[in-house]
Amino acid sequence: MDFLPLIHQQYLRNLKSSFKRDLLEQIDWNNRMIGVTGARGVGKTTLLLQYISQAFGYSDDVLYLTMDHIHLSGVSLLEIATYHTGKGGTHLFIDEIHKSRNWSSELKTIYDLYPELKIIFTSSSILEIYKGQADLSRRVILYDMNGLSFREFLQIEEGIKLEHYTLKDVIAHHQDITHSILNKGIKPLKYFKNYLNYGYYPFYLENQSAYPIKLLNLINLTLEIDLVSIKNVDPVSIPKLKKLINLLASSVPFQPNISKLAGSIEITRNTLLQYLQYLAQAKILNLLQDSGSSYSYIAKPEKVLLHNPNLMSCLQPNSVNLGSMRETFFVNAISALYQINTTSQGDFVVEDKYRFEVGGANKTNKQIAGLEDSYLVVDDIEIGSRNKIPLWLFGFFG
Repeated sequence: MDFLPLIHQQYLRNLKSSFKRDLLEQIDWNNRMIGVTGARGVGKTTLLLQYISQAFGYSDDVLYLTMDHIHLSGVSLLEIATYHTGKGGTHLFIDEIHKSRNWSSELKTIYDLYPELKIIFTSSSILEIYKGQADLSRRVILYDMNGLSFREFLQIEEGIKLEHYTLKDVIAHHQDITHSILNKGIKPLKYFKNYLNYGYYPFYLENQSAYPIKLLNLINLTLEIDLVSIKNVDPVSIPKLKKLINLLASSVPFQPNISKLAGSIEITRNTLLQYLQYLAQAKILNLLQDSGSSYSYIAKPEKVLLHNPNLMSCLQPNSVNLGSMRETFFVNAISALYQINTTSQGDFVVEDKYRFEVGGANKTNKQIAGLEDSYLVVDDIEIGSRNKIPLWLFGFFG
């Protein structure tokens, strides 16, 4: 297995610059086993390589491998761990762990056999780590990685450090926060539409003009490879999933008639609900339940949105509904950290307490008038007032 260090060096030479500095600092790298999950394209590989570069460089203590590499076909995780520890290695970084057979039971074995070895791995967000064959829940610490927030996008574009805020911060102090951002010379509205079109996935840095094509490829790979290999979706059903996504992308914030939608793509109602859940786990969709309703794997969602605004721009480049785009951004930003539901009074309720109505600059208080803890989330304004908060500011959570 002497080819392993060569694979390791190949990836370190291709290292990109860091864009998830906060997550790098948030992860407790001293844990014995760490899992980083996330959708395709959000930068899990770059995160690992950035940490390796900063903490180890080309040290023999660490080995980085991706399990979709052709040279690793048929090589088990246990063989790799045994080889690495035999040469004195202390850290093993495993990318795309779901491409390895029996990954769950082998991780448990490695954890028990080599107590001095630290294991850090990445996997698709579709993979349910705690439902693997072996019990990993007491061994692994999981971190879920999202795409770039609007704040992180601004940091890249402006080359400046910006603070992140909690929901309570934004609600209580949005004017002060906005002024502190503007005083740094940042013009948020100058960048916001760009972020909505191409700022969520960090691979926009490689080639902005090719971004839509790469994003379409990412969607296809998620459907044709990840769902088939991880969720055992019949490949014959993939065209139906693509049709489903196109139907949802062309709709204004979608309140689904499940039976009608299932009929339009020629599948059963229960199969449709299962597919919607898979697409949500793959971070292609966001599914919202009504406030007060209990979660169920087969429950009908009250509202279906694409996961992030870049997917809208990619799938409907010439006919994006502005209202849907605003709601998609808001739900994406909120749902990364907080519980969000639909509600009959306003558009959304967050943490079963705060009600929000999302709209343009002329949006009024009519639908939330008289409600406690209710707020307008308004696009195309730089600074808010009272309970009117700029939409872009909700991109400063992550």
